[in-house]
Amino acid sequence: QLQLVESGGGVVQSGGSLRLSCATSGFTLDSYNIAWCRQAPGKGRQGVACIHKRDGRSYYADPVKGRFTISRDNAKNTVYLQMNSLKPEATAVYYCAADNTATLSCLVTYEYANWGQGTQVTVSS
Repeated sequence: QLQLVESGGGVVQSGGSLRLSCATSGFTLDSYNIAWCRQAPGKGRQGVACIHKRDGRSYYADPVKGRFTISRDNAKNTVYLQMNSLKPEATAVYYCAADNTATLSCLVTYEYANWGQGTQVTVSS
């Protein structure tokens, strides 16, 4: 059974860094679109970063470009999100998601059928 488990969330000061991990099982990691998404209080879930299965390239939402980096370790079945220069607006629950459906964009949250439980990231001012 496909499973995703996030970890690494916490409280950091503005300008700080944090690395999230997503441990996966039950599927071949590089055969799926894999994404990090986040949901702030009172807002919908939005794609932040993803790796598309077709080209293996990373894609980012505009607010995090140049500051966040998504990566994967196929041997460890783990996906990472390195977050640098964090801002208070990055405060949200961060989720790992995976899906093997063919799609043009891997940042669209409704394309994903498989989700982790989420990990809280809080950036203080």
